[in-house]
Amino acid sequence: MKKTILTALIGATILSTPALAQADSDKIVVAHRGASGYLPEHTLPAKALAYAMKPDYIEQDVVMTKDDQLVVLHDHYLDRVTNVAEVFPDRARKDGRYYAIDFTLAEIKQLSVTEGFDIKDGKQVQGFPERYPMWKSDFKVPTLQEEIEMIQGLNKTLGYDIGIYPEIKAPWFHRHEGKDISLAVLNVLKQYGYTSKDSKAYLQTFDFDELKRIHDQLMPKLGMDVKLVQLMAYTDWNETMVYDQKGQAAPYNYDWMFKKGGMETVAKYADGIGPWKPMVVSDESTKGNIKLTGLVKAAHAQGMQVHPYTFRSDMGRIPAYANDFNDMLNIFYNTADVDGVFTDFPDKAVNFLATEKH
Repeated sequence: MKKTILTALIGATILSTPALAQADSDKIVVAHRGASGYLPEHTLPAKALAYAMKPDYIEQDVVMTKDDQLVVLHDHYLDRVTNVAEVFPDRARKDGRYYAIDFTLAEIKQLSVTEGFDIKDGKQVQGFPERYPMWKSDFKVPTLQEEIEMIQGLNKTLGYDIGIYPEIKAPWFHRHEGKDISLAVLNVLKQYGYTSKDSKAYLQTFDFDELKRIHDQLMPKLGMDVKLVQLMAYTDWNETMVYDQKGQAAPYNYDWMFKKGGMETVAKYADGIGPWKPMVVSDESTKGNIKLTGLVKAAHAQGMQVHPYTFRSDMGRIPAYANDFNDMLNIFYNTADVDGVFTDFPDKAVNFLATEKH
């Protein structure tokens, strides 16, 4: 299904292109959850380390607490990166997950944060074994305001101009729980001076209906016009859910985004798209025969930026068509002509672009 949709994009066949092209000085690097290849994701130390690597933007995933505070956390539950099951053992929902929205900010601040893990046979198994060891040192869940203030403070003391790239996580879920997370995020952005397309900020979400609401209703009401990015998923990821009148949830159908006219529709509301890497460079690619899906070309034809995710140099994370991490960056930045990448290793992407310029 996925290959069929991708090859149908803008009515074009997959393009085969040699992995050679000219570097563009306007290409950007987005620190994905901070320097998350080196320190636990979304912690302030991971963001400070990312800042020192001089990316163009640092990403913040934003979820809401029980008392309407905004915290920086990749999931709208806490159990993948914290000791919540140990501190609050009786607070899981029926599905066994511990949702951030069921805890106050004060309660969340009691938790320790570590590298992401899964539970296998009753034991915690680190998702990326080569990364920062679990449960070492002391990390906390930051608020959105704490992180913005740190980045803006470093911009002042170091003289850089590093931007923010917040993602509103699962607005459909928050709305179902009675909370307007999009309005809350926009209010914080406005409070800290991110109000126009000239601001060093992108605001992203997977939820197209919410993106339209932000563009058509919320931003005009607040006198704002920040750059918006539509994140792209496949329908069977269940990334965005839609509730019917009976409260039953079904996955949002993303298929239209990959078909002819899809980018034209997205461009009415967004300044850019955030696709998964294989949506840009087909997994059918081989070394010396890179197959592009046509997505970048379609987005660029509508004046949109393209910032795919996620570029990792961990063992087993380099696609078969690339020789190494730098080769993968070359294929995406130069052959596919993306405008930026999300990476857990911002120093490596920054260094790649710096080498390209010389």
